[in-house]
Amino acid sequence: MADIVDTLDVAQVGEDAFLATQLDNAHHHIVGGHIAGQALVAAGRTAPGRLPHSFHVFLLRAGDARYPVEFEVSRLRDGGTLATRRLTGRQDGQVLLEALASFTTPVDGLEYHQPLPEVPAPDDLTPIQEQLRPYAEEVGGYWVRPQPFELRYADPPPRLALDLPEPSPRIRMWWRPAGDAAVLAGADPLIHTALLVYVSGTTVLETTMTMRRTTQTSVFNALIDHAMWFHRPPRLSDWILSDQVSPSGIDGRGLATATMFNRGGELLCTVTQEVYFGRG
Repeated sequence: MADIVDTLDVAQVGEDAFLATQLDNAHHHIVGGHIAGQALVAAGRTAPGRLPHSFHVFLLRAGDARYPVEFEVSRLRDGGTLATRRLTGRQDGQVLLEALASFTTPVDGLEYHQPLPEVPAPDDLTPIQEQLRPYAEEVGGYWVRPQPFELRYADPPPRLALDLPEPSPRIRMWWRPAGDAAVLAGADPLIHTALLVYVSGTTVLETTMTMRRTTQTSVFNALIDHAMWFHRPPRLSDWILSDQVSPSGIDGRGLATATMFNRGGELLCTVTQEVYFGRG
């Protein structure tokens, strides 16, 4: 978690230029949710005093996680309430990411949101590593590996869903940062929102896996576009519920949506993304 928070806090190297260190892995693959979160932070640094309310990302190339990504921000508009930014992420001159981000100042008005789904409390659910302990020998211990987030599923995750007679398009899952909460204690609120982006980019696609009766380890998949609407600033000191569903799969793509709530029942964000399954 400390590494994720540190790399989301991108370095400003010019008025509208940023440099983002990636998190390397065995395949040197840049994680879509991670680079998207970095892009949101870069855009937010150019709109001080405003909160992000919408974010639309196209992930065009995989990139190489051994090297940093350069972000260029274009200030398209600064209005009285809304400010809009365009972002381009490049590596070795190639465009990896194009995004639009919009930021707002607080406005008085009618507030409403859909209710928190009826699910067991996170304390009543089994940690994911315990759920998947029977599969600990598979894929070099992939299913029980340490993770930066605690995950507790109210519905079967993809590996368990493989053993069910019928797939379900819905997964409801509680999550929160793992480890020492002090890592986030003094973090910029924008970093907390970027962590919503990160998590949504790595978990919401699981609904498309379940419908395809596969898992992250058995098929090539890539997040290709990602849209989010932020309704309230998140407080990541407690559990967040992600209610995820895949309404459609066609032509090698899977569409997934999610709504995220805090434990108090407030709607934090709405997510829509599309995943590509294929040969790379």
